[in-house]
Amino acid sequence: MWTGDTGTPAGSAMILPRAHRTTVFDLTSREWISTKGLLRRMKDLIAADHAPQGWNVGWNVGPVGGQSVFHAHCHLVPRYAAEPLAGRGIRHWIKDPANRPAARTV
Repeated sequence: MWTGDTGTPAGSAMILPRAHRTTVFDLTSREWISTKGLLRRMKDLIAADHAPQGWNVGWNVGPVGGQSVFHAHCHLVPRYAAEPLAGRGIRHWIKDPANRPAARTV
C-alpha cells in the first residue's frame, strides 16, 4: 500500500502485489483476494482521516491505457464534492468528444 502527494486528491493510495506482475490480468487468484482485502482496509483508513464523498478505483493497463509503471497497481482515489470536476468520474474522459479517434478513410 502507498499514499503520497502526487498532485492527486488528499488520501490517494496505490495497492500493489509484492511479486512482480506486469498488469492486473497477471494476478493470481490469491493476489486478487489479497488486493480486495487491502483495498477495503485502505478505504476504511482513508475514509476515517479524510471523509471523502466518493471514490475512483482503477487499474491502468498498457501504455494506451495509461500505464507508465509496468508493475500492476490499483489506484484508490478519494473524491470530494468541492472538486471542480466532482461527479464526472472516468466516463467524463472516456465519453469526451475530444477523445474520439479521427475518422478512418478507406
